[in-house]
Amino acid sequence: MLQLTDLCARYPEQELCFTLSASAGEITALIGPSGAGKSTLLAMVGGFAAIDAGQLLHEDQSLLPLSPAHRPITTLFQDNNLFWHMSVYQNIAIGLSASLRVTAEQEAIIQQVARQVDIADLLDRKPSSLSGGQQQRVGLARCLARRQPVLLLDEPFSALDPALRFELLDLLRSQTNQLQLTVLLVTHHPDEAARVADNIAFIHNGRILEQGTRELLTAPQTRELKAYLGRGRNEG
Repeated sequence: MLQLTDLCARYPEQELCFTLSASAGEITALIGPSGAGKSTLLAMVGGFAAIDAGQLLHEDQSLLPLSPAHRPITTLFQDNNLFWHMSVYQNIAIGLSASLRVTAEQEAIIQQVARQVDIADLLDRKPSSLSGGQQQRVGLARCLARRQPVLLLDEPFSALDPALRFELLDLLRSQTNQLQLTVLLVTHHPDEAARVADNIAFIHNGRILEQGTRELLTAPQTRELKAYLGRGRNEG
């Protein structure tokens, strides 16, 4: 389990403070307006933003003393950070070995994840020759190949058309179940959260105002969430 307890970061324009639990095999969707603090929450968990107070535990071990490279976490952004001069194979392999010299076991993992995300026939190609959806599959494959238990996703599919978004979300759902990943997914699309999330946290002004199952989207309690979802005052 990943546990955030009063995990706070203070900035001149905003103070953010989060309490949240996420379990293995589950996707927790983080929704809310732009600037609410969703991406900063991921940065705090990943080790890319300073923490001023609170606890961050994974399997009862504090992650705060650990650098980003030593945390049991992989992050996928909307810009999937592929290396354009490398092949698809190398883009996956570099997540396992900076030198690109992989062991037999790592080679087997690369081939396995390539099949799982349906890019096994693309391994020799360069990212520039791929579609946007294929590029995101490569980014996801690199994350899965690292075999880290926590996966942070910062709007990775938002630039794709709805049909492709849902296809990749379903792939994420199946891999979360199969690998028992703990997933935090930032999305601006409530329909994405409704499709794949086990739990949803609504973030507003640096705080989690509501959290619960996907039914939270059909029965919002706060006026802020109702406004975010475009509900009338008397709805929900």
